[in-house]
Amino acid sequence: MNTRTYPGLELEKRGHTAILTLANPPANTWTQESLMALVELVDHLNADRDIYSLVVTGQGDKFFSAGADLKLFADGDKAVAAGMSHAFGRAFEALAGFRGVSIAAINGYAMGGGLECALACDLRVVEEQSVLALPEAAVGLLPCAGGTQWLSWLVGEGWAKRLILCGERLDASTALRIGLVEEVTGRGEALARALELARSVERQSPTSVTACKRLIQAARSMSPVEALPVERAEFVKLFDTADQREGVAAFLEKRKPQWLNA
Repeated sequence: MNTRTYPGLELEKRGHTAILTLANPPANTWTQESLMALVELVDHLNADRDIYSLVVTGQGDKFFSAGADLKLFADGDKAVAAGMSHAFGRAFEALAGFRGVSIAAINGYAMGGGLECALACDLRVVEEQSVLALPEAAVGLLPCAGGTQWLSWLVGEGWAKRLILCGERLDASTALRIGLVEEVTGRGEALARALELARSVERQSPTSVTACKRLIQAARSMSPVEALPVERAEFVKLFDTADQREGVAAFLEKRKPQWLNA
């Protein structure tokens, strides 16, 4: 049983899946403390070889997360801004670097840093009533936790500009149509569907998943000419793992593999 505590966050483990609930009511906003806690939490999960997937959702039925509390920036203190931008960047880069599969179960408003948290995940399941937006420019700010980069990668420059420069808010069906999310569910069903996806990950070799995720994300910054030799090298490296031997043996013996994540 997990005994660690993380400010503004709740962690539960179910089998090979960790469930992270953003829990800072009423809008599940991020604080510097909860962002620092997220880094620690991801480090903890990366070290737990029994965890293959991470599902992130919001407490309650209205907000996934509304991002940062704007009251933090009311007095224009640049030191506060610098501290928060650093904390946001470090936290969501850690989340993006989680070695397993991360799935955002978006159960309501995902605004600003809330949407950026979802963007840092590998997959996004959104409930039909949810609203997604990056409204920072409307208050003289900008998305500083990966929003300008990860959103552009997912949906293309045009839609990224519509959200960020024009301040558009997306409903769930539009988010699905443009590729911002992978699936829409009914109200209250995102977490269950995310957990179902997480269970499907358990059929895959966790060491293979880690290598594949690293290669897929490398496509954001590496050309195919650079990445293809790395892909071949990673394939060969898997022959050093127990999971590669188990996976092939289980297939030939027509049985379910018993992964060791090693």
